[in-house]
Amino acid sequence: MAIVITVATISGITGLLALLLSVANRTIADYGEKEILINGEKTLTVDGGDTLLSALVEQKIFIPSACGGKGSCGYCKVTVLEGGGEILPTELGYVSPEERKAGVRLSCQLKVRENLKIQIPEELFSVRQYEYEVAYIKDVTPTIKHLRLELPASEEIDFKPGQYVQLLAPKYKGNDSEVYRAYSIASSPSDTKAVELFIGYVERGIATTFVHHYLKPGAKVTVVGPYGDFYYHESDKEMILVAIGTGMSPILSILKYMRAIGSTRKATFYFGARTCEDLFEMETLAELERDLPNFKLVTCLSRPEESCHWEGNVGRVTNMLEKYLMDDVTHLDKEAYLCGSPVMIDSVIPILTKKGVPEAQIYYDKF
Repeated sequence: MAIVITVATISGITGLLALLLSVANRTIADYGEKEILINGEKTLTVDGGDTLLSALVEQKIFIPSACGGKGSCGYCKVTVLEGGGEILPTELGYVSPEERKAGVRLSCQLKVRENLKIQIPEELFSVRQYEYEVAYIKDVTPTIKHLRLELPASEEIDFKPGQYVQLLAPKYKGNDSEVYRAYSIASSPSDTKAVELFIGYVERGIATTFVHHYLKPGAKVTVVGPYGDFYYHESDKEMILVAIGTGMSPILSILKYMRAIGSTRKATFYFGARTCEDLFEMETLAELERDLPNFKLVTCLSRPEESCHWEGNVGRVTNMLEKYLMDDVTHLDKEAYLCGSPVMIDSVIPILTKKGVPEAQIYYDKF
């Protein structure tokens, strides 16, 4: 009897608290309609009280966010010119002192409680949400899967070679929240009906676990994009391309685009992996070497196993740059495209600048 009374009491208290919270949300937290002026041109009318990120998504304006609005990725930065109040403790770890002075905020943490004036990159107005179908998903290494996602006949995607999209990982067994994760597009922009992605497995990674263990051909997936200021720049400069692992994706997109436009630019791709089984898309790269008259591939392995009988370069991509890229003032006429881990990119940039490549002509994407 005592247990029944206790359960009933707890249930009653829980119900009362839920009722009070509901009333509070409708009254105390009812901020009414608010206006958001974007870039001094576009005015949105939204319901107050929600986060700025959610309010913008409701208006089909997709700010990058990889953590599902939990304030743990720092991607969803916007510049707030008016309104917004004081910066929150949950934002401080992701917004530098210089950014704070400029009004930069995390849109997933900022609640719309007053009219706001904000600035966002113009290209975000062209970002859309798409529903793709998985055409195929296959293993290219023991830890990397190659996905081709196709759009319905009535839709197309327009992106620059080198940009990325965000893939939604839904709830599944062992994961109780939806999250977006960013993946670079590996296909050419001329293929407007699909995107191809290379997704490496990360132990306990929410999105990579979904892709590697749950996603099947024929399934529908939500993709938002395109995003990113890392992309191919039209010029006559010689290109130095550097990547490791799945960092190859945007480089492939760039090279496929160059083939599509008949480019004759000189380009060298330095690709690093650990072992022979970590090398992938070698046939595709061999085709690109045949099709692009001034393109050369340089591969290296940092941990070649005796069983693979590797006869190529041994070491890291930094060693290859030191070996093949001579000190030369003519490197002023070169530009570099780097994609990989922060450690790799931070080690490559000083080598390139030492060799004479201007830092302003070094483009990179860290992941």
